[in-house]
Amino acid sequence: MLDVNAHIHTPYSFSAFSSVDQALEHAQEEGVRVVGINDFYSTDGYKAWKEGCTERRLYPLFGIELISLNEEDQAAGLRVNDPNNPGRTYISGKGLAYPVRLSGPPLKQLEAVRAHSNAQVEMMCGKLNAWLQEQGSPIRLDFRQIKETLTMGHIRERHLAKALRLAMERCPVVAGHGIIPGLNRNLSPAKLENELRSKLLKAGGPAFVPESPEAFLPMKTVQEIIEAAGGIPSYPFLADDAKGNFTDFEGDLMWAADTLKKRGFRSVEFITTRNTTAVLEQYAGYLEDEGFIVSFGSEHNTPEMEPVKLRTRDAAELSPRLKAIGWRGACAIAAHQAGKDSLAAGEELIMRSVGLPGIPG
Repeated sequence: MLDVNAHIHTPYSFSAFSSVDQALEHAQEEGVRVVGINDFYSTDGYKAWKEGCTERRLYPLFGIELISLNEEDQAAGLRVNDPNNPGRTYISGKGLAYPVRLSGPPLKQLEAVRAHSNAQVEMMCGKLNAWLQEQGSPIRLDFRQIKETLTMGHIRERHLAKALRLAMERCPVVAGHGIIPGLNRNLSPAKLENELRSKLLKAGGPAFVPESPEAFLPMKTVQEIIEAAGGIPSYPFLADDAKGNFTDFEGDLMWAADTLKKRGFRSVEFITTRNTTAVLEQYAGYLEDEGFIVSFGSEHNTPEMEPVKLRTRDAAELSPRLKAIGWRGACAIAAHQAGKDSLAAGEELIMRSVGLPGIPG
């Protein structure tokens, strides 16, 4: 079995990494041989990911992440995998086709959602500048400049937080006067960006702008976009949080698995640092036994630079059981990408690609 990380964000959405190459260099240095790109609303990084993996003899998996809305869950007040917004549901696509084949109405739907997302952040930028002016700060953020210098075309609120942090560094006298009450100026750059985002851009903050209803496609539509792109719709589990709590949807594992099957999902994933080993083994093991493809990843969609090699919340690395589950999931996704239908075929594809002999499945 090889080490796998099937969910990594790049600068084509927002990432701890400054480039695709940096992400892949970290993976190579840490011995992670199978890596999946998984950006929000974007397949733009696929070419660089494929070329970078080929150069380093890593095996590329191609994914995407979108946010959907299930109106039935929303009406019932059911928190799914967004703990703060009932009905709002993150969905990943696994094993999308490369070269990218998305076109026609599905592509237009994706582009429209992305445009709504950018427009929301542009409004946030305007509100943030107005608030900074009210505080007597000379700092002003240029939305177009941020988009051109800090993004690959898709701008998110984390980019605003980063741009503000950089502006504060260039204006230390003003920053030192504490334009933001209660802000700890001794934080690391990554933690400072998180604080700025939390205090200013999230709900209750002076620059918060609620997302437009048009920013969320129905769950079924998101699944159809992923399938049109050749991928497998995958449900990202939150599972246990730091206090051992679960969302309404995920607290009953058997019910959640049955509901996901009825909704057309046959793949699930976990961001392993969120969960304890015991819960992750329980959830991932049960779901694999129920016939789901199970994959694991790290996200890296915050400013913090964490290892690419996966670990759980309470252990420095995955247990042998979890490694085996993640490996089988990667083989299934690799097989799907290549139009094959067996784990053995996916395993052979991966082994050949990374320069190792195949192992019988």
